[in-house]
Amino acid sequence: MTEPEIFAPNLLAGRTALVTGGATGIGLAIAREFGGLGARIVIAARQVERLEAAATALRERGIEVYAHPVNIRREDEVEALFHAVDQHVGLPDILVNNAGGQFVAPALDISPNGFRAVVDLNLNGTWLMSRAFAARAVAAGQPGRIVNIVLSLFSGTPGMVHSGAARAGVINMTRTLAVEWGRHGITVNAIAPGTIDTEALAQYDVAEMEAGIERQPIKRMGSAREVALAAAYLVSPAGDFITGTTLIVDGGDHLMGAAASA
Repeated sequence: MTEPEIFAPNLLAGRTALVTGGATGIGLAIAREFGGLGARIVIAARQVERLEAAATALRERGIEVYAHPVNIRREDEVEALFHAVDQHVGLPDILVNNAGGQFVAPALDISPNGFRAVVDLNLNGTWLMSRAFAARAVAAGQPGRIVNIVLSLFSGTPGMVHSGAARAGVINMTRTLAVEWGRHGITVNAIAPGTIDTEALAQYDVAEMEAGIERQPIKRMGSAREVALAAAYLVSPAGDFITGTTLIVDGGDHLMGAAASA
């Protein structure tokens, strides 16, 4: 089925967007949407094979794309990524911090090392990418857009306390950086997806997902493109006066209260 066009053609022409975790799922959908709107795309992720496959798929759509591996938890790799991007396509003016991950476990079963690893990836990795992006933008006198992909966690995140804590930290960081970096022309926003139909759902309990979807006001999973469209809105001219906000894309699940999520 052909996807309907929502935004004007070439809305993002002349822009360069760096998307972490851009080889699969939501990240790839964002890269595809931005590229379809005319942006040059940089996708970054840890797995080279997936990156190459995603880059090939994007090029087949006529999208200009550069792919580079990165572990966002490592400052040296983040710096190497930005150096390579600058050499190949120039300074990006859009950063989408989509890379992240977690495992499902009761809080008492999560080891200290497991907790630290998830926080390091989701919180510290987002910070390292944001800092590297903003430092270069400020030095160049260039405005920019940062979009952080988090989770819809406003009723708590049973089974994912490590990820919930990290993503809540990203939401606060989003607000703080919006205040600090606004004077440099950099907006910082977040998107909080709910249950989105991607390959990442394979690690979760199907019965629990179905029960969660049934209690939502909109009784279906979201699509990766719906998250991508929200991101396109924030980085488009429509988002010029929006910063420090978290756009919730979860079918209304956050309205159902903590008891419904327990």
